Amino acid sequence: MSKVLSKYIPENSVDLVLDILKQHPIAIKIVNDRKTKHGDFRKMSDGKVQITMNNSLNQYQFLLTLIHEIAHFTTHKQFKSVKPHGLEWKVNFQHLMLPFLQPSIFPTALLPHLANYLKNPKASTGSDVNLTYALKQYDEDLDKNFVFELEQGSFFIFNNKTYKKGAIRRTRIECLEMSSKRTYLFNQNAEVKPINQ
Repeated sequence: MSKVLSKYIPENSVDLVLDILKQHPIAIKIVNDRKTKHGDFRKMSDGKVQITMNNSLNQYQFLLTLIHEIAHFTTHKQFKSVKPHGLEWKVNFQHLMLPFLQPSIFPTALLPHLANYLKNPKASTGSDVNLTYALKQYDEDLDKNFVFELEQGSFFIFNNKTYKKGAIRRTRIECLEMSSKRTYLFNQNAEVKPINQ
């Protein structure tokens, strides 16, 4: 497991993760990129549990997501049935993440964003625009932008369709899908491919 993990998470975090997995043994499966989630925790029909993780995440997003999912497992073991991202999960996630919040694991530029997010963690790191943007700086795929970074009126591709960025609502951005002329609301930090004009 150590060899596999060292491909995906920061080197100085491997031993800490292995310590957690000794206390909480769980199957971890690395899968191809999924657009709707970075990872998940699930109870299988045979009663076993499994964490799946996207193989496309940068090492810092992978580590954060892995600990997020392990927190689901520890919460499930403790309480069986509670809200997926309720208070019990938040406390477990904070407790598990604390030893990782150090500059030998995460870049100094990420630490304040992580600390702020962990005050009240949400179901998705994507709900924290500042953390998402900070984590993206370490991605290898740099041909994409967040939709909030684009100029109003600019065009982009998302899921093989062309859109034009429109007005910003409170937390979402109106975008016109060019072939259907329908308007869709985009999360501010949806990753899109800009069309250079």
